[in-house]
Amino acid sequence: MSAPRHRYIAARPVPAGTLRRLGPRRWAYHRPVHRFSPLATFLRRLLFVVLVIVMLVLTGIATLKFSVDTQTEGLIYPGDNVSGIPHYHVALVFGAGLNHNGGPSAMLYDRVATAVDLYNSNKVDKLLMTGDNSTANYNEVEVMRKTAVGLGVPDGDIVLDYAGFSTWDSCYRAREVFSLSDAALVTQRFHLPRALYTCRELGVKSIGVTADRQPYPTSYNELRELPALGSTFLSIVIDHQPRFLGPKVNVDEPQKR
Repeated sequence: MSAPRHRYIAARPVPAGTLRRLGPRRWAYHRPVHRFSPLATFLRRLLFVVLVIVMLVLTGIATLKFSVDTQTEGLIYPGDNVSGIPHYHVALVFGAGLNHNGGPSAMLYDRVATAVDLYNSNKVDKLLMTGDNSTANYNEVEVMRKTAVGLGVPDGDIVLDYAGFSTWDSCYRAREVFSLSDAALVTQRFHLPRALYTCRELGVKSIGVTADRQPYPTSYNELRELPALGSTFLSIVIDHQPRFLGPKVNVDEPQKR
């Protein structure tokens, strides 16, 4: 026995008068129901825009880092073999912090020791120590001076920059305060590309000398170079001036301590 067929009955159309009473046809429909409130939708779109901007910034910094590394590769000399390093009148030695006893950190000591090797090999005539002396109880450059004197450098050939709070400040002040047009930069390998890029963009012709005399835990420092390089690029674009400049200093004249 076959199953009964369904019977479909067409509904009669609504009389025209009734449609007119219902108003325009669009009133018969509800507005679409959204998953999110207007505020939530705005925040989602804002988050998307922020993520896009962050990705663009990171890509730009990575591209800049690659470009800087490539451009400065041929300007970096190993500090453990100074024979092939060209002569420069001044070695610019960057600060690198003090240890808990108030002495030079391992990185700072190696920078000073490498600069002393350059001096003793007649590759440089003067040592410009640049670092942080922002408080009376924290004086990087004085520790650097004492370390260099202890390694045999005459005090008269050491010049101190007490306001080298950053790589940018140190390079800017080297040009503006100490009137350097060229210099040999002494610091660790991870720092040299940014230091060279900064000085050369400021018009200070420079080479880099590595001060890696022992292994260091540099993962944090290498990662820090990325935002620091981005900050340097911004400083170049806006021509940011250091917090302190002060009077001119002649590196060939004895400096008052």
